[in-house]
Amino acid sequence: MSRIGKLPVEVPPGVKVSIEGQVFRAEGPKGHLTLEIHPEIGIRIEGNTIRVLRPSDDPRHKALHGLTRSLVNNTVLGVSRGYSKTLEIVGVGYRAEKIGNGLKILVGYSHPVEIVPPEGVTLECPNPTTIVVSGPDKQKVGQVAAEIRSHRPPEPYKGKGIRYKDEAVRRKAGKTAGK
Repeated sequence: MSRIGKLPVEVPPGVKVSIEGQVFRAEGPKGHLTLEIHPEIGIRIEGNTIRVLRPSDDPRHKALHGLTRSLVNNTVLGVSRGYSKTLEIVGVGYRAEKIGNGLKILVGYSHPVEIVPPEGVTLECPNPTTIVVSGPDKQKVGQVAAEIRSHRPPEPYKGKGIRYKDEAVRRKAGKTAGK
């Protein structure tokens, strides 16, 4: 049995979950999400816990079992607590500012880069060198943060660029270090 798949998903208070066919729905204080479940995997709601079931011990079913349980858990946690990623901007003159619901970042190009988030994702800029991406959908939050970072990833010589808050940038010695 999958060690992840066999764990029950606890539904926190204030979150409503339902299953209609193979569509799992969760609604909570941070919003509502839907998740399409693979046709070979089953879900059962028992009180305030959710169990993910698989039809056999086939390796494919084992993989889908753990994956589905993780996706259901991320959905439930997303509508109750939400997810966020913090990005830091490092570099002289590099900064960000909030424009409407989007963001304008200046990271060394001849023009500002404007970012418009998808629905359900919010961008905040508590100071000019910090960006906070938050929302109920873990995949969307991670994707938007990765797209923002891709505009100027940190470079190894001076460490300038956009990085995740806890990211360690491996630094290289310059060409004069060997002399």
